[in-house]
Amino acid sequence: MNKIISVTEAARNFADCVNRAHYQKVTFVLLKGGSPVARIVPDEQKVCTGADLNNALANARIAPGEASSWSRDLRSARSRLKPVVDKWR
Repeated sequence: MNKIISVTEAARNFADCVNRAHYQKVTFVLLKGGSPVARIVPDEQKVCTGADLNNALANARIAPGEASSWSRDLRSARSRLKPVVDKWR
């Protein structure tokens, strides 16, 4: 269940947000200026990291033609990604 709240509301009720995320499995989407900027999520939610994906793919058995197509699709997708801008530097 997602609940959308402002950053200000989250700051004022931080302990309650954390408790509800943990005990009630509520995900809070935090808005700043009307745009989503962060989330408070239950720690049980599964997150797939790059390392997890690498391990899963290392153990996958894929036909050579499928592997070639997948590799080509991955290169194409990567070429469309924009670099991450760190506005805090």
